[in-house]
Amino acid sequence: MRQFATVETERSRHTIGTVRTANSLKAAMLAALISSASLSFAQSAPSRSEIEKRIASLPAERKTYQRFWSWTAALPASARGTSETNQYKQEQLLKSYKAWLIDTGSSPAEAASEIATLQKQGDAEVAQFWNQLLVKERPHWMNSEPNGFLVEMVKGHKVGKALDVAMGQGRNAIWLALQGWEVSGFDPADEAIAVAQDEATRLGVRIHTEVTTMEQFDFGENKWDLIVLSYAGCSGVAAQVQKALKPGGILVEEAFHTDALKTMQIGGSLCKPAELPIAFKELRVIRYEEPIAKPDFAPRPTRVVRFAAQKPIE
Repeated sequence: MRQFATVETERSRHTIGTVRTANSLKAAMLAALISSASLSFAQSAPSRSEIEKRIASLPAERKTYQRFWSWTAALPASARGTSETNQYKQEQLLKSYKAWLIDTGSSPAEAASEIATLQKQGDAEVAQFWNQLLVKERPHWMNSEPNGFLVEMVKGHKVGKALDVAMGQGRNAIWLALQGWEVSGFDPADEAIAVAQDEATRLGVRIHTEVTTMEQFDFGENKWDLIVLSYAGCSGVAAQVQKALKPGGILVEEAFHTDALKTMQIGGSLCKPAELPIAFKELRVIRYEEPIAKPDFAPRPTRVVRFAAQKPIE
């Protein structure tokens, strides 16, 4: 699907990021919140007053999440964490955030309440975040066409069962269905899923969809001929993907490279150099590259990673 863009109309410079969460803050949910990416606030950290000004028009229940995302977006990538970040580090980040809230004017009780809200209602906020971004305020620079690397990699490939991870409005899933693939996809954004189904119906194709999160979805075993990770994480689901691919099945993935941090603030789907071939060591590399290109979820060119690999046929 995506990684990263703004939610508030008057704040269109704000957040470009991907969020994945489970039902609680335990490892999966907070890792998701931590990895929300951003092209926000230039490269310097915003003050508390700047953040409050930018979120002033939001409903009270949404300010908690936007305040946290704004704070994490200004952190170095090493401090922000990823979907692979262990729970201890995630807890340390929340402690730092709580201290920042108190240092910048919140009472200890107010700060504790904010942390509790983050821990309790992650799924609902994540769905709202992406519904707002993908359906209501979709930026003009966000790619609505199928991912170009995906199109190139599946050209001439025998069709079969495909999984589009974090599918959003279904640009990749629908394109695959039009090529004859039997496509399934999932996303936490229920309104985006509804848009995808409507478009599939309009075009006369069928896609199987599920409203759920990365952590909750059952990838299965030896199930898919193709799995698509289009700005939907880096190597955090390597074990699930390698298990879920059929022998001969292929993975196609595109994400932001860590070098993108030199020119913009990005969080989720940040891959280190050569990270993917190492993480997906059970697959045979078809193609790997780190070009400067226009990402699907950023307004200007930056470095990305592109990875295609196949599960060996025993």
